Order: sequence, then structure tokens, then C-alpha cells
Amino acid sequence: MPMAQAEDIIEALEFLDGDERYDYIIGLGKSLPPMPDELKTGENKVEGCMSQVWLASELKPGADGPVIEFTGDSDALIVKGLVAIVIALCSGKSPREIQDVDLPGLFERVGLHKHLSGGRRNGLAAMVERIRTIARREQLAAAAAE
Repeated sequence: MPMAQAEDIIEALEFLDGDERYDYIIGLGKSLPPMPDELKTGENKVEGCMSQVWLASELKPGADGPVIEFTGDSDALIVKGLVAIVIALCSGKSPREIQDVDLPGLFERVGLHKHLSGGRRNGLAAMVERIRTIARREQLAAAAAE
């Protein structure tokens, strides 16, 4: 299964329920491109997750300015699927665009929170905070360079 686009993921999460939703999220995790082992460092590890989760970023040129590309992985299939969702929603956006995305609101809208355990909800929140921290850091660095 190729990496899904953000709009397709949102539509599927709104439509699917129960085991179908879990199967879809696991499938998203399986479609996530492999993260090189050298990026699985303490610096890229997401704290606050019950499973091991890594999120790395790279600033790249975009049509309207720099964008952030994310890479991620987890040692748990369902969590790896959540990583894939976060990456699909944020990767390729400018730091400002990432700051403006209401990820918790979007997850609430598609009902993702009610299908996750408390530990997985906390881990998802930690991933979102890590993404926002990276975006803030890149935004501040760009402002300082001007």
C-alpha cells in the first residue's frame, strides 16, 4: 500500500469504524517508508509514548519557502500507523502551516481519540507536541537568519 495522502486518510478515518479502522491504521504504518537506523537516536525519540517512537525532520526548499519533511518509526504496528498519520498531515508544510494545523481537533473530529487507549492518546499528543516543537524551532531559526 503506497503512502496515503492526508485527505484520503481523513476521509477513511471518518468512514471506517472498529476493526476496519485498526486494520487501516496498521496498513498506514506498514506503508511508512523505512526510517534509517542512524536516525533512531535519543534526540529523535519521542518522550511520553509507551512504545518506542522516533520522529526526525529535515528542512527542504519548497515552492514558497522552506518546508519540513518528517521521517518516523515505531516498534508497535498501531503506533507506527499513528506516526504515518501525523507525518501525512504535517510533512511538506512550512513551519507556519504546521503550527496552524489543529491536529488534536482533527483527531477529535474523525473520532480517533475514542478508539485509542489512554496511553496511546498520550503518545499521540507527545508526537503532536514534538512536531510543533520542530516547527517552532525552524520558524525561529528562519526569523533569526533574516
